[in-house]
Order: sequence, then structure tokens, then C-alpha cells
Amino acid sequence: MYFDLYNYIEYLEAKNELLRIHEPVNTELEITEIVDRISKSGNSKALLFMNTGTKFPVLINAFGSDKRVAYALGINDLNEISKEIDSLFGNLSAPRLNLWEKLKVLPTLAYMANWFPKVVKMKNPSCQEVVMTSPRLGDLPVLKCWPYDGGRFITLPLVHTKDVETGLRNVGMYRLQVYDDVTTGMHWHRHKTGAVHFEGYRKAGKIMPVAVSLGGDPVYTWCAAAPLPENVDEYLFAGFLRKKSVRLVKCLTQDIEVPEDSDFVIEGYIDPADAFISEGPFGDHTGFYSLQDLYPKMHVTCITHRRGAVYPATIVGIPPQEDFYISKSIEKIFLKPIQMLIAPEIRELFLPQEGVSHNIAVVSINKTYPGQAVKVANALWGAGQMMFCKIIVAVDSGAYSVSSIFNAIYKYWNPSTDTCFSKGPLDILDHAARQPGFGGKMCIDATKKFLEETHAPEPFASTYVFCNEDNIPTAKTKMLVIFDKGIDVSDFETCLWLAGNNIDVSYDCKIENNTLIVDARTKAGRKDFLRPWPNVICMNDETVNLVDEKWPKLGAGEFIPSPSLKYKHLVRNEGAETD
Repeated sequence: MYFDLYNYIEYLEAKNELLRIHEPVNTELEITEIVDRISKSGNSKALLFMNTGTKFPVLINAFGSDKRVAYALGINDLNEISKEIDSLFGNLSAPRLNLWEKLKVLPTLAYMANWFPKVVKMKNPSCQEVVMTSPRLGDLPVLKCWPYDGGRFITLPLVHTKDVETGLRNVGMYRLQVYDDVTTGMHWHRHKTGAVHFEGYRKAGKIMPVAVSLGGDPVYTWCAAAPLPENVDEYLFAGFLRKKSVRLVKCLTQDIEVPEDSDFVIEGYIDPADAFISEGPFGDHTGFYSLQDLYPKMHVTCITHRRGAVYPATIVGIPPQEDFYISKSIEKIFLKPIQMLIAPEIRELFLPQEGVSHNIAVVSINKTYPGQAVKVANALWGAGQMMFCKIIVAVDSGAYSVSSIFNAIYKYWNPSTDTCFSKGPLDILDHAARQPGFGGKMCIDATKKFLEETHAPEPFASTYVFCNEDNIPTAKTKMLVIFDKGIDVSDFETCLWLAGNNIDVSYDCKIENNTLIVDARTKAGRKDFLRPWPNVICMNDETVNLVDEKWPKLGAGEFIPSPSLKYKHLVRNEGAETD
């Protein structure tokens, strides 16, 4: 199956997975508020806003369910890809005893050759049907997502860069803040390949060409978000998923290639001699604002688009949002390579939505020797994007639901002997780390213990207790998590989300009297915390009221109240940063 974005929209509509909204909407805050309500409802659909105040409709929440992610990849079940990767890896890595056995792999290699991207020469490629001779980013329906965002942001870009020495391509997803018609910020973190490429151009004293594509086959967007190994071409993986090579065409003003079926292409360059530009704040996927920082400045030289182009976008914020389903699919599809290359004893890897991808992970293993859970945790902390994971809970294979995980913690975890503390890199968006991008990590070993790991049993009244700082109980519990006054400690999902975000394990977790004590309170203003503390993301009252009034005209079904109403009490003051 092969899509461009228009075909995908038609497909979703045929599957009753898309809602067209014809009512005029504002790209500043209003679209976000509508999408936030839909994405957190029990009947989430992709949304196509037809009347955005520009020539272009906006497609959003297109990946906002397990089903729609599978449709975007051209399958009905994500297990199909997992099984195919398993078969492919097994065929290529199996030992070959003789020449005949070695020759048997050749058809597989020939088949793989058809997946490689191809640069084609075309007179009128789709993505260049319309050329803006004087580029104007203001003509695009770029969203301002949350009230204290620093401006409008392109949120679903495929950023194409090349290594200055090898010419190898990378396609990454780095948000772009729009400053004017021809200037954006480039928000890539220093561990990202785009940032590595930029450093190469800086050292070489050369201008860095960049091309940003939007839309086209939805598989491109998924591949740009996927944590592929270094030097694995995203369009090669897209070819594997589609069983068809991706056709690339040369940009008009930059020496770089983009998919021929892209809806938009923003061409430009970054001059390493330019001073970095202030970027942000931005309401981020953690549910908190990422605060202002300095990033490279991109100069736009050309914008092209296809006729009838659709502008794809996404919003992030307090989970669940669209990014959760993309992460969930990645976790499922890439489990087999993790098993084969890192830890074969892994059976399942589960990233709960409250853990916002990098705060909490649960791994179930086939345990065969003592200490194996800690070995697996260390292996994961050394593997690609898993290096940012703050807390890993290890359980035996079969323990996968939330209830079974906590049963395992109650039965098999002894805080003093089965908790492993470590340090390492953290996501740069981790606002609780005392040093940006570096802090504590923790493994909770809730596997059944071998004789060498056993300890004297001790009575506990409970597995965990969530409490407020002014009401700390005295009953014996395995884990005591302390929250600010006013937090509803009966709201498990919100508490888990806050705890994952608000702790630096090295400072905020300690074991006393065989109880793990976790300080999940806000650290703003404390003497032992010198960094600024971000605010929780919520929509402002004006936009909430406006969407309330407009709801009957949207054709979006029964009224859905704003999710921000639930979290408004967590907002400490006006602005992206707390006092």
C-alpha cells in the first residue's frame, strides 16, 4: 500500500477515522484546544480543519490512536512489522554452514535492494508544483499551541541535513519557531544527528544546507520520529515498510533531496557564524513548558508546495497526546532488534503514557540468573534513546498490566536490597535535573529472587503511598511519594505523571528504614535547586470559553469539556516559568 497525504486522508475518512471541520478556526490556540479535547476523549479521530484563515487546511491527530498509526504504516496490526523484522534479522544473521546455505540469502539481499531511496529527475515534481519566489512562512497555517509559547511553531517537520564530510543524510524531527517570513529557530538537542551535522559545518567553516519537508506519505513522518541507529537512512526504512523505494528530488536552492510527494518544502541554510537565537518557551510533551534557550537560526531561501497541499501539524502537552501513540508503536516495532542486539531476555517493554517516553519504563524479562534485572537495566541505559530513561522497573515475563506490575513490586521488591541507583544522561527537557541533561537513575528490581538475592522478609502495610507534604502517614510502606499541598493524591495517573517529571533520582529519592522515599514536590525557589522551574501547560480561560461557545458548530459530536479544567490548579502563576 502506498499513500501520499491526500490518499491517507481519504483512507482515514473511509474508515470513519477522520472528522472534517468547516467552521472557521484560529491557528493561535483555538486548534490546540479543540484537538486536546478530542485526543483525550474516548472517541479520538484525526481532524482536518478546512477553514484556517489561509489557503491550506490543517491535518492533526492523524497518528492519535494505535489503529491510525498502523494505517499510516499500511498495515492492520503493528505485530505484522515486528514479525517481519524478526524474520529479516533471523535470515540475515543465521549461521551459514556451507556455500549453498550462504547463497540462499542472496534473494533476500536482492529484495532489500528495492527499498533503497532513489533520486529522480522530473520536470514538475509534485512538491514543486507551486514555487514561492519570495518565501513567506506567514502564508502557512503555523500553530501557536499554548498561551505562553514564544510564538508560532512548525511542529511536524522532517528536517533534512547532510554530514559535511560523508554526505550521509539524516531526517530528524526538530521543532521550528517562526520569527518572520524567512527566519526560524532550529530546536535540536546536542545528542541529535542534526546537531552533530551542524557541529561538523561549524568546524569546517561552511554554510549548512537544510531542507524541511511537511506531509507526503505519512510513513516519512513516522520514520523521522523513530530512533533509528546512526547512519541508517530513514528513507531506507520507509522503503522497507512500503516495500517500495522512496523517490527523492533535488531542492531548488539547496544541495539536498526531499521526497517528491511532499506537501511543502522549506529550503534554507544555517550559517554557523550567526549568533544563536532565543527559542521558546514551548508547551512540550512532558506536560510542562520547555523554557527559553539558544539555538541555531535558519534562513529560508525558498518555499515550494504541491497544489492542494495539506499542512500537517501536531500538538504535545499533558498526556495522552498524539506523540504517545507514535512512541507506543516504536516501542513495539523495535522490541525485536532490542532483544537481538542488546538483551535477548527481554520479553516486553512498556512505556506508560504518564512517563512521557523517558521518565518511566517497565521491562519484563525471562530471568535465569541472579542480578539479571540490573544487567538489563544497564543494557537499556546504554541503548540509543533509552539512555534518557530515568526509572526502570523490571518484572518477570507475564507481568504486564498495571495491577500485575504493582503485585510484583509488592511480592518481590525489597527497597534496601533490590533498588539500584545510577547516574547518566537525561533528556534535555527534564526540568528536575540539577544539571541540564544529567542526573540520577533508578532500577526497581521486582523480579522473583534467586537464593543468592533473597533477604529476610519484613512486613509492609502497602506497596506505595501517595501523600501530601502536610499529611505524611506513619504506617510502614515500601514506597512513600510526597507531593505538594493541594495535589489530589487519589488521582493515580496525575500523581505518576508529576512524580516522573519532578524528581532527580540522585537528590529526591532515598531509602530510610527500608522505605523508598520520593520527593515529588515542586522545587521552585528551594535553595538546593538553582535552575528555573517550568509551569504546567494549560489553556487560558478566554480560549476555553470561545471553544465552549463554538462547539455546536464544529460537528464534533457531544460536548467535551476542556482537559485544562482538571489541571488548572497546578498552574502556579502567569507565564511559562514559575515564580
